[in-house]
Amino acid sequence: MITIGDVIGGRYRIIKHVGRGGMQEVYQANDSLLDIDVALKTPQTALAAKRFRASALVAARVNHHNIAKTLDYFIEGDSEYLIEEFIDGETLDEKQQKLGILDPHIGARTLHLLAKGVAASHRADVIHRDLKPSNVMSNKGVNVHQLKITDFGIATLTKELFDDAANAGDITLSNSGTIKGALPFMAPEMMFRKPGENPGESVDIWSIGAMMFKLLTGDFPFGVYLDAAVNVKNKERKPWPSFMTSNPQFAPLALELQAVVDSCLEYDLEARPSALDIAQKCEELCYLAVERYEGIVQNLIQNGHSGFITGDKGAFFSMESVYGALKPNIGENKLVCFSCFPGSPRPRAHPVLVIKK
Repeated sequence: MITIGDVIGGRYRIIKHVGRGGMQEVYQANDSLLDIDVALKTPQTALAAKRFRASALVAARVNHHNIAKTLDYFIEGDSEYLIEEFIDGETLDEKQQKLGILDPHIGARTLHLLAKGVAASHRADVIHRDLKPSNVMSNKGVNVHQLKITDFGIATLTKELFDDAANAGDITLSNSGTIKGALPFMAPEMMFRKPGENPGESVDIWSIGAMMFKLLTGDFPFGVYLDAAVNVKNKERKPWPSFMTSNPQFAPLALELQAVVDSCLEYDLEARPSALDIAQKCEELCYLAVERYEGIVQNLIQNGHSGFITGDKGAFFSMESVYGALKPNIGENKLVCFSCFPGSPRPRAHPVLVIKK
């Protein structure tokens, strides 16, 4: 039992418990030797412990700034510990719950960074197999200045969990919390695999597509849990929402993003792009990667066609710069995020996105 203040491995002092995954407990700890904060992970179950060291060695092969770095692995007593780079931020799942959706500009940046991280892992022959928004960390707030994929250390553990479920007869009926959480983002070749089958990099590409659909629309492409399995099998995917392309200011970039996501969700494995292909495609996209700010709509003018935002950055905005189904006003939808550009007599906000929470 780990408690606050415990010192693990003679150098890692526990600061707080920060999370619990399907297979591990995660703590924030201070490394007294280097005087930095780290993430200390320890397996929850005998299954997780069974291959914890092997998975740590796999994760250590991947070195990229869009992947949380593995720093140490050791055994103390009967327990095993993995030390990873600590990211003081929030998951993409938490960010989306706040924003509701990602507009095409911040969505393209997110996809670009995500694809570069996955491409680096695939170059090291490491397949994640459990990519989902809760396994990707970003900085707190409305910006995506950095993005780091986490839990590469349990990639091989997840594979073994899937093996066990497949051997039981039907992976979609598994009681595992890890598998249930992964189903909305799981590729069909993984979801309906037979014992002994070992799907490759294609599973991560499908997961990228399913993740981006969720982040861009606020909805799961095939539903959740068993509904996801049924709909994937029947090839019944939800359509793209009309708000993505209804505004001509955003339609061109939104359509390009939709095309990339559609290619990731191809059933024909050969038709799916590689992670490197996706990253290179994102380099061709024209998207804004400038600072985002939070603000409050102070008032509307011109019969509601424009208004003013106050906050860290005051700005004028036009409804033509607003993205999404929600429109800003001085009532319930007054909290917004936006980028700011020079203008007269006030700076101009674009794009403008209503913050859900």
